[in-house]
Amino acid sequence: MFNNLIESKRKKDRSAGGTAMSVIVHAVLILLVVVVTANAGQKMVEEHHQEDLKFVKVKPKAPPPPEKPPPPPPKNAVVTPPPPKGFQVVTAPIKIPDKIPPIDLSKPVTNAADFSGIGQEGGRANGVAGGKAVNTNKTYFAFQVEKQTMAKPGNPKPRYPEMLESAHVQGQVLVEFVVDTLGHVDMSQFKVIKSTNELFTDAVKRVLPQWKFYPAETGGHKVKQLVQMPLTFTSSQ
Repeated sequence: MFNNLIESKRKKDRSAGGTAMSVIVHAVLILLVVVVTANAGQKMVEEHHQEDLKFVKVKPKAPPPPEKPPPPPPKNAVVTPPPPKGFQVVTAPIKIPDKIPPIDLSKPVTNAADFSGIGQEGGRANGVAGGKAVNTNKTYFAFQVEKQTMAKPGNPKPRYPEMLESAHVQGQVLVEFVVDTLGHVDMSQFKVIKSTNELFTDAVKRVLPQWKFYPAETGGHKVKQLVQMPLTFTSSQ
């Protein structure tokens, strides 16, 4: 049994030409895959770059607003009259200051001819005939005097209201008042122009009568001046 052996079909050996052709085909396929993949990646990068590019139009900066011209003087402003031709009178101060007052270098130097004793009292050597002496009973504005009033050093500060200070509330009060020829604040002319809180206003009203000023001067005389002063309350905490 099974004495006869059947020979199976002999497989033919692959020729060298077929092997080379197979290698070439596979190489071509791999090259195509690489080229297609590279092109696809480049396309994705280009698309990604196109998405990231955004052009924003920058608006030019607007030019700064023109400066406002200074307001005209009030209609009821007192015009400083020209001094008469005459002389000045030296008067000793009622209270001798214990501190040297600030020196205003912009003020003209005293002219010795103004103290000649010739002409009308209260006038000046370069005055005009028929001129009028300075009216010390009138209230002048800051732009009308030769030397503006100035607060003396050492004036007490307004007391910060405890309720507002504990709550860290800050504010400002803009007040108007008249400084007389003795350097005192005339509270009868006191006016509140602007205030952020009534408690701040009350604190200012209580302290202003204690303040001392150097009175304003014009034409060699001390005169009353209208003052507008802002006072700021800033919490230190």
